[in-house]
Amino acid sequence: MSGSASATGHDSADPFGTARLRAGVLAAWRDSPTRLREDAATEADLVRAGYRDRLLTELAQNAADAAAAAGVPGRIVVRCTDRTLSLSNTGAPLDLAGVHALTALRSSGKTGGTGEVGRFGVGFTAVLTVSEEIEFRSTSGSLRFSREETRAELTAAGIAVPETEGGFTPPVLRLAWPHAATPGAGADSEIVLRLRPDVDPVALLEAMRAEAVDLLLELPALSEIRIEDFAVRAVARAMGETGLREIRIDVAGTEEVWWEYRTARARWLVPVRDGRPVAARPDVLRAPTRSDEELTLPALLIADIPMQPDRRRVLPGARLRELAAGYADFARALPPASRPLLIPAPGFARSEVDGLLRESILEELRDNPWLPVFAADPGVPDRPDERVAAPSRTSVFPDLTAELAELLGDVLDPLLIPDLSGPRYADVLATVGVHRIGSARVAELSAGLDRPPSWWSALYTALEPFVTDQLAVEELGALAVPLADGRTVTGPRTVLLDDELAALAEPVPVHWARLVHPAAAHPLLARLGARRATPADLLSDPALQAELTDHPGDPDTVESVLRLAAVVADRAALPPWLGMLELPDSAGGTRPADELLLPDAPLIELLVPDSPFGVVTTEAAEEYGAEALRAIGVGWDFGIVTETDPTGPDHHLDDEETWWAGLSEDPPELIAIRDLDLVDDAAWPEALWRLLSGERTRPLLGDTDGYTAWWLRRYARIDGVALGGYRHPADTELAGLLPELPITGLSGPDLDALGGCLAALAALDLTLAATLLEALADPAKTPAPEVVARVHSRLGAAVHRLDITALDPPDRVRALSGAVIDAGDALVLDKPWFGLAVPPDRLVVADPETAADLSVLLDLPPVSEEVHAEVLDEGHETGWDREPLGVVLRRMFTLGPQPGTLRMHDDLRVRLSGAVTRTVRVPWWQDGDTVHVLRPGPAH
Repeated sequence: MSGSASATGHDSADPFGTARLRAGVLAAWRDSPTRLREDAATEADLVRAGYRDRLLTELAQNAADAAAAAGVPGRIVVRCTDRTLSLSNTGAPLDLAGVHALTALRSSGKTGGTGEVGRFGVGFTAVLTVSEEIEFRSTSGSLRFSREETRAELTAAGIAVPETEGGFTPPVLRLAWPHAATPGAGADSEIVLRLRPDVDPVALLEAMRAEAVDLLLELPALSEIRIEDFAVRAVARAMGETGLREIRIDVAGTEEVWWEYRTARARWLVPVRDGRPVAARPDVLRAPTRSDEELTLPALLIADIPMQPDRRRVLPGARLRELAAGYADFARALPPASRPLLIPAPGFARSEVDGLLRESILEELRDNPWLPVFAADPGVPDRPDERVAAPSRTSVFPDLTAELAELLGDVLDPLLIPDLSGPRYADVLATVGVHRIGSARVAELSAGLDRPPSWWSALYTALEPFVTDQLAVEELGALAVPLADGRTVTGPRTVLLDDELAALAEPVPVHWARLVHPAAAHPLLARLGARRATPADLLSDPALQAELTDHPGDPDTVESVLRLAAVVADRAALPPWLGMLELPDSAGGTRPADELLLPDAPLIELLVPDSPFGVVTTEAAEEYGAEALRAIGVGWDFGIVTETDPTGPDHHLDDEETWWAGLSEDPPELIAIRDLDLVDDAAWPEALWRLLSGERTRPLLGDTDGYTAWWLRRYARIDGVALGGYRHPADTELAGLLPELPITGLSGPDLDALGGCLAALAALDLTLAATLLEALADPAKTPAPEVVARVHSRLGAAVHRLDITALDPPDRVRALSGAVIDAGDALVLDKPWFGLAVPPDRLVVADPETAADLSVLLDLPPVSEEVHAEVLDEGHETGWDREPLGVVLRRMFTLGPQPGTLRMHDDLRVRLSGAVTRTVRVPWWQDGDTVHVLRPGPAH
């Protein structure tokens, strides 16, 4: 409640020269009739808004500065007797600079040095929220402020009082008088306030008691606040080398404990319960005292940040992101099990400041090392948390056990410690980029490990508790398994725990089998799919694939495969490479099974007459049965090609090279219908019905980027038109440009399933682009203007990803009016306001963002380059923030701050020249950064 040095060189009766200060203020009021009104209004505004409910806060900040300046513990004592409120404090006494600040309303006597809180010199105005008779008693001299004496001084000085509604109220703090009273015993300064009649002393003191704890946290220069008989004391101590400080606050016999960490620009605090830190409740930004900026952070933030004069809001442009610097060090200073509590919980921010701070803190936590990770050799026995890593580099295995951590510590390095791997922390750890590693990833990584069989057995033991349902079984489907022959293979489903080939129902000469190493055998492998040589397992064994590659027609292999296939219930579980098995055909030779059809296959009727497919012999079909032959790939319906992680167009699919070249990256899996090029053109309606009816083929028709839908869009033709030239009946984006698919009887779900084969702007490629340009130039088409504009926008947006050199610019284009015009007469609308003046039958319209690209695609000039516009009337120059219509327009059109000039016109006309010559009356025009607007007028 003071400055930093005592006043000297003044009359002892008036040590601060208040008579001279009063004379100067009165002279200013006399010379400027408006100055008195302005001072009164400024003081009243601060009282009503800026400093409401901040009396103790503002005076405590001054007390903290005084204590820091004097280098003594700050102590505040509040008493209330006979409606007189007294607030005394220890510290540096009042000085002349402080007096000037108190009476100036707009300046401060503080230098901005270390530890000083106030910056604006207006916080003392808070006393006016409760009093109009104020005394500032200090050991260096005392002052008195009074509204009534100020009113009397105005009368005595002959200064005219402004006339206001309800009567003029003069300011209180502009005129100060010397006062003989001194602060109470033990105090260096004391503020004495005569409470107004409308102020409830009991409620006022109760509100101050509620603020006391927060003020001791916010203002470390204060060590005690006493309000009547209610005392709050704070004691702080350093917590070793952690960088933390423990703050213990005694609240009338009840103790609160906080841990504090200081960074360059901020102090962070978390409450402590039962010796462990816990997340703070949603709070507000403190700079250093409470503001109105709501926060949802897990720690209290007391920041060094520029605030508005009333300290309620952050100044625009304040560097909020810098406050997050060092937050990761704060997290690292906490015990390992408590560190995640400092991660802001997922949720909505409560303010713009809250959003920026949350984002900055998450970035700080994401990229800096603080998260405790597993260390096989901690190095320091009493500090097992010594090793830390940045969350963005850290992996977490949910519910990790110590046994599994020992096995995977070097595989998933860095790996989060088991104590933090539970579901309690899952959501917050995800927000800082910790990679969640499940059983599937462990299985994937296991494929490259070289470990002894005993290690694998220990891994299976550690993983077994996590296999609780079928999903967990599937996730471990790629787990590596060591074999007795020294190899390590992927997938328990491909191995045998022991040799039970003799237990098969019929002797079959099987040449392949994978046997688990005895030292690695474990019950988990059986749960994961290792079986006793079931037919499906044997037919899916990679060893069989190798056998078929080398000897596809071996009689023993043919016999064993077909007999096993006959008892497999789920043909979809069998691998497609069984189709390599060679079988006799009706022409007297042999062919791979996937090049043969059954004698009565319906696919035969859909193929071209010279189809390369053969037909399996009737004898083979009768001996082994149609189901066994279909199980290994003999055709009945359309065949499927499947490969995981394909590396190139080597699947013998028609024009596969072109499709592959158009992909941005290799697909993770290839699933495609083969031999589509063998379908007769006249049979496509029936062929599509067949494809829609197949459980495996139907999903492929809707995969826009997949090979099947791509091929059908290009090459499957109905009535001479490729499927990609038809639109879905529900697709209004292309209404009037492309016809609907002319197959009758298709249901809504069927049409949706065919969506990937039909034209769609979302999958715009060169073929569709050429089709659309042709349709746009066709006068027989009648698309709506909005459809035309949307298609033009999509075409322009696709220019950067399409090879437009393969497209010839059209001779005819579609104008905004719907007319088809010569390209030589067309202009691309690149600046929207030209559309208000140029005839719509000359304009080709897209979005402004894509207009330039559309000009390149269509080889048309932008309208702004071919048409010159001149605004005929200068209008009235104003600003967006000064013109009422400008304010309305910004809100109507959601415009941001406009940097240019606004000109208002009663008659806004534009003269066009160049490619278009005319004079037009328009409501809006833009010329550079100047916007012209027609002022609304009464209807005529």
